[in-house]
Amino acid sequence: VQLVESGGGLVQPGGSLRLSCVASGNFFTINTMGWYRQAPGKERELVASITRGGRLNYAGSVKGRFTISRDNTRNTVYLQMNSLNSEDTAIYYCDADVDEPRGYGIAYWGKGTPVTVSS
Repeated sequence: VQLVESGGGLVQPGGSLRLSCVASGNFFTINTMGWYRQAPGKERELVASITRGGRLNYAGSVKGRFTISRDNTRNTVYLQMNSLNSEDTAIYYCDADVDEPRGYGIAYWGKGTPVTVSS
């Protein structure tokens, strides 16, 4: 299973970006999908997650600014990021919990897409 993120880049404070992550490969079901981020010198942290049924979870620091969504028909998860500030600068990683021939609930990660918020 491969996860490929896109949509990162350089944005000014107060701006917006939309990240996408597409899953491909041999699997039965994608369960929870999520976005994590890792800033320089910091540990990776959960940004937001969404179950297959649409239950949402957000980190407190992004509530009201970021929106996670998914399209199960396209095996894609999105992260709409608004009102970005310098604290949001990080590498953003997509994560998926997958049921596949090797087993159930196997976690996969993308390689990450960088987001830089700077004027």
